[in-house]
Amino acid sequence: MSYSFEQEKMEKKEVLAGLLDALPPVEFCCAYGSAILPNNQDKNTMVDYILGVSDPMQWHSENLEKNREHYASWMIHLGGAKLITQVADEIGVGVHFNPFVPYDDKLIKYGVVRMHDLVQDILNWERFYLSGRLQKPVHILVDNLNIENLNSVNLRAATSAALLLSPSKFSEEDLYAKICSLSYMGDLRMLFAEDRNKVKKIVQGQFNLFQKMYKPFLDEYAAKDLLIFSSTGGNLVDLTQDSSLSATRALVSSLPPTVSSEMGMRLGEKRKLSETGRAIREVVINSREETAECMRKVVRRSVMVSSMRQAVSGFLAVGGVNAIRYISQKIGKAWRSWT
Repeated sequence: MSYSFEQEKMEKKEVLAGLLDALPPVEFCCAYGSAILPNNQDKNTMVDYILGVSDPMQWHSENLEKNREHYASWMIHLGGAKLITQVADEIGVGVHFNPFVPYDDKLIKYGVVRMHDLVQDILNWERFYLSGRLQKPVHILVDNLNIENLNSVNLRAATSAALLLSPSKFSEEDLYAKICSLSYMGDLRMLFAEDRNKVKKIVQGQFNLFQKMYKPFLDEYAAKDLLIFSSTGGNLVDLTQDSSLSATRALVSSLPPTVSSEMGMRLGEKRKLSETGRAIREVVINSREETAECMRKVVRRSVMVSSMRQAVSGFLAVGGVNAIRYISQKIGKAWRSWT
């Protein structure tokens, strides 16, 4: 059975990777989104890709030679690869998306990002845009720089953040839903242009993949006595967490530097010596609730700013017709989720 599962997984990867034959070489590529969920019923959903490249301007220049029709005509005529990259970097969050690209009887959307920016977002949540995407299951198709291994820092931080926002007792599904929702807090699309059941569908549709992703970190926290597992039958567990101030400090210590630094500005900081004798700054923690709420506000603001910037950048990048088409699809999906 495991062989057939692995074989099916490899075949799916090969199908998804077919797009790369039509594009210039990339350093990293992953496919994601509702289109590749096992329970997806909407065959018109676009398949989403993130492409990491060393030099976006050079890559777009090469891609314009190969796939000029993928880009908005006004960007081609007014500046080409240079303008495409500038809009992504200076208006957006460093990602240029080409949506509604026909390929192999499907519509695809691919986003192109500088590898340096991708790494910084994974490690520091600088934009909390692609890091949020990589906290959910994806199909990694190219990984020349071992981003999958580097992403463990991001997954541990997501686990810590979700635990801070969770009560003392909760289910495994509750935790994954909390992790999944981190990157949607403050996202303007969630107000009017997203399926209100989005998080639930993502978690339930890929529950086993979430388990595989986060089990090492749950085991790590259990070994530190921050979590206690109790079986509910099968391979499901309920969790109880230590909500003391010392446990809260341990979770905050695993958050990315940009988040903990902003929390320190709001809650105060104190200096302490690390085990190596180096002076480090530590967020002042007076209560679990205050700390969790502060972190929520920091993450929410980061997501809100990034979603606003990317919305403007995306509108410019795809042109008016495709932007209206994309937004109408999102609103339609949101409307169906409410009816």
